[in-house]
Amino acid sequence: METKLLNTDDESLRLAGRLLREGKVVGIPTETVYGLGANALDTKAVGDIFKAKGRPQDNPLIVHISELSQLEGLVEEIPELAKKCAEQFWPGPLTMIFKKKPIIPDTTSGGLDTVGIRMPSNKYARKIISYAGVPIAAPSANLSGSPSPTTAMHVFKDMNGRVPAIVDGGMSAVGVESTVICFEGDSIRILRPGFISKEDLCEVTDNVLIDKGVLEQLSADAVVRSPGMKYKHYSPTADVTIIDADADKFRAYVSEHGDSETVCLVFSDSDCEGTSLRYINYGADSKQQAQKLFDALRQLDEIGAKKAYARCPEKTGVGLAVYNRLLRAAGFQVIKL
Repeated sequence: METKLLNTDDESLRLAGRLLREGKVVGIPTETVYGLGANALDTKAVGDIFKAKGRPQDNPLIVHISELSQLEGLVEEIPELAKKCAEQFWPGPLTMIFKKKPIIPDTTSGGLDTVGIRMPSNKYARKIISYAGVPIAAPSANLSGSPSPTTAMHVFKDMNGRVPAIVDGGMSAVGVESTVICFEGDSIRILRPGFISKEDLCEVTDNVLIDKGVLEQLSADAVVRSPGMKYKHYSPTADVTIIDADADKFRAYVSEHGDSETVCLVFSDSDCEGTSLRYINYGADSKQQAQKLFDALRQLDEIGAKKAYARCPEKTGVGLAVYNRLLRAAGFQVIKL
């Protein structure tokens, strides 16, 4: 299969929409990461996403819509708290879990009776969905388990020959996948952290909980309601370890334990000052780290790193999302100094 790179002129976006409507799988830009889209209501098309990614069938997909009016046709009930969240954060990087209507096939929901829905803020994504005329299921457009893609070329590297088209919408503005939440009475539970933080959600309700799966490894037989909770994700070939330490202790540790095949993921050049180790700067603050993390993880493979030590990000705000992704990339290997 030839994979075409499309730009963002209206003709190209209409073509992407037509391919999706016809049951094809297309790489599409969003503000979070690039998605691998297909008609969420078409069991075969959704199955082709799983084939292209090599994704486990019990890992649910998020359904993307372009207008709030589309939500009622997909879910059984919209809690009042969900309406408040939609008013506050949609369009944007927030996915909400609802009881699904039968129109959503089990293939899309990973066999669950619930489904995650979001309305992206990326204007190209919404136009593509609108031109497709159907809701779009779209997990990250990478091979399953590898770092998520934040550029069209990341997608092309993973999906060339697997999908007919990829729309190049430039670098993803956010850089980590959407926050995923569910509703429990007057409480919100965060199943996957993202750019919309616990602190942001507290503007809607005081009762915001963080699911244990955000920071703990779940068992292989666990039933999960959100993508990114169960399996090892976002992983380069290199063996990644998080070092939870200040700059001085980080520098001392990597100097002692690093070698010629080690690369460090750091906040600034000074984190490896005085060492002979190679390093990749993935951002001085949480927002920069969110945007740059996946590219940095992909660079580890490009330069042939066998081992990587990553400085631990903040664990609040957007930093919690960065830490969550690093935890999974590292297989929960953390050294606290």
